[in-house]
Amino acid sequence: MERIDDGYSATQEYPHPFIHKMKLTRAQRIRGIILGSILFPIRVTLAVLFFLIMWPIARLRLAGLSEEERSKPVEGWRRWFYHPIIWLLSRAVFFSLGFYWIKVKGRRANLKEAPVLVVAPHSSFLDMLVFCPAQLATVVSRSENTSLPVIGALLEFNQSVLVSRKDPESRKKAVAQLNERLTSDGYWPQMLMFPEGTTTNGSALIKFKPGAFLAGVPVQPVLLHYPNKLDTVRWTYKGTAWTEALWHTVSQPYTNVTVEFLPVYNPSEEEKKDPNLYADNVQKLMARALGVPATDHVMEGGVPVSKVGGLSLPLESPARETLTLLHKNGLGAHEVQTALDRMIDRCRSGAQGAKVSAEELASMLGLSHQQTAVHICGLYSKDDSVDLRHIYFSVAPLTGCVDLKTLLHSAFTLFNREGGGSLSERELSDLMEALVGIPQHRIAELYAAASDENRLTEESLLRVLTAHPTFQKVTKEYLRPEEAAGTLSNGRSVNNNGSVYNNSKKSE
Repeated sequence: MERIDDGYSATQEYPHPFIHKMKLTRAQRIRGIILGSILFPIRVTLAVLFFLIMWPIARLRLAGLSEEERSKPVEGWRRWFYHPIIWLLSRAVFFSLGFYWIKVKGRRANLKEAPVLVVAPHSSFLDMLVFCPAQLATVVSRSENTSLPVIGALLEFNQSVLVSRKDPESRKKAVAQLNERLTSDGYWPQMLMFPEGTTTNGSALIKFKPGAFLAGVPVQPVLLHYPNKLDTVRWTYKGTAWTEALWHTVSQPYTNVTVEFLPVYNPSEEEKKDPNLYADNVQKLMARALGVPATDHVMEGGVPVSKVGGLSLPLESPARETLTLLHKNGLGAHEVQTALDRMIDRCRSGAQGAKVSAEELASMLGLSHQQTAVHICGLYSKDDSVDLRHIYFSVAPLTGCVDLKTLLHSAFTLFNREGGGSLSERELSDLMEALVGIPQHRIAELYAAASDENRLTEESLLRVLTAHPTFQKVTKEYLRPEEAAGTLSNGRSVNNNGSVYNNSKKSE
């Protein structure tokens, strides 16, 4: 089976899926303050009360069972007695928050028809209300959540598959456990998963993670709709905070939600063998039903990226944001170029190393405020220091002060540890991280395309980055001067998706 055509052209514009900023009129703000001051304390108090009631009841379900008994699905009186109580209390939580009605469209498939329910789009923590029409299907959760009050008890009650994102062995064990449950032919209860893995603004479906599709069993796609005049529910990477989302949602007289069960999707033999193909096709089917694009965007290491041939390309270029910050601090084109020259000279000297602190960076850039340098460091690393090579090789091509051929020649000189005019796969990974501004973990496809008999030269890499149908996107969108990349005359820039945003207000 081939990949499903999503019906959208590659040039179609759509908003950044990881940003949602709630826009309220003055009248809506005033009404929210008045209603919120009354409804918020009452509703949140009721929700907390129902959660506290659930806590001991959830613990009782597995109380007294041995580890061996806990490793099997709960049956008998422990299921028919406790399950309805927790379901009613769960529904009471959302009822108290203003979700008076949960409209259901379509029919939920039974366990034998579809062992997995895949839900999208994932908008916020309030999406958990889908568990009510899903009859508290089991989930996959971070093992760290088991230590949280109430949540830990509910995960135990649910007999969730637990995984630690920091432990590779835990991930392997979770995958094996997931496959065992999904192929148990009805022995384990139905599972529910959010394949996007993070929340978005709902303007597009981001790339599905393959976890729900690894076992190759039928899945039932489930769509979540919030058909309200004011979109208060969503909580994303940037924009409205979760506290604001909760406040504005609870401040509404009521909030509408529709859970739509689509027909069961039965995978082909090809999809069973290729979980990524299976996930992509289900994503496109659900996107078409929602009337939104299906994208290759993912959240990776806390950064929103698009996946291109294994490369991770940031949706918000650190280099462009760096240039914006420098211009805001009064640095013109000449000052920026002079600073870049100092950076590359420092890197070539090798005497002091390419790593600098925020204080050193501020001095090198001629910044009067060190906080700007700290901000720039944060765009490229997780501490108050940065590799100057990453700033230089990502920012220099945007300024137009160096052409691509010269840039790659300098890069080969600085990243080729062994010499000999050829880069290893690890060295190419480091070089590409410097060019686009974020770490690259899957470089094999680019290395294979650019190398000849395990030799990767400047010429071959230049050829691939400028002519290869997949990888030329790096050159077109990240390694060209701002004018060529799409800066408009009104000061607004075109982002990597083709959407327009204002550099000084990216979160809006």
